[in-house]
Amino acid sequence: MSETSGLLSPLVDGDGAPFWEYAARGELRVQTCASCDEPRFPPRPCCPHCQSFDSEWRKAGGRGRIWSYVVPHPPLLAAYAALAPYNAVVVELLDAPRIRLVGNVVSAPDAPLDSVDPARLRIGAGVKVAFAPPDGAGLRMPRWLLERP
Repeated sequence: MSETSGLLSPLVDGDGAPFWEYAARGELRVQTCASCDEPRFPPRPCCPHCQSFDSEWRKAGGRGRIWSYVVPHPPLLAAYAALAPYNAVVVELLDAPRIRLVGNVVSAPDAPLDSVDPARLRIGAGVKVAFAPPDGAGLRMPRWLLERP
């Protein structure tokens, strides 16, 4: 993670760069083994199932369910303290259940991290992906919207 305007941004490496390129276009894509068809995340050069180095980036449906979540409270990094309490969620994708992505549930793609009352979150709640406007590093972070607001 690198820091941009006080908030953390991911470090983009060669394996994960396509994920961020697709996200910049508003697409959620998951690296998938071209040999055995298994999706994998985080992106890596070799398939952990069949050891193939062949992969492709497949579009994901963008829907999932909250697999886990936490509500951080101060003290935190200074840039996050003013946003607390906010949520950090692990989302299991419906079309690739072994793929879990970390993010935040927000009320709108451009809403602050504290825009959803943590009391509304439940394990198993349905969510759909939305992409934040570009951050200081030009990355568009995947965020999650509750399917039943």
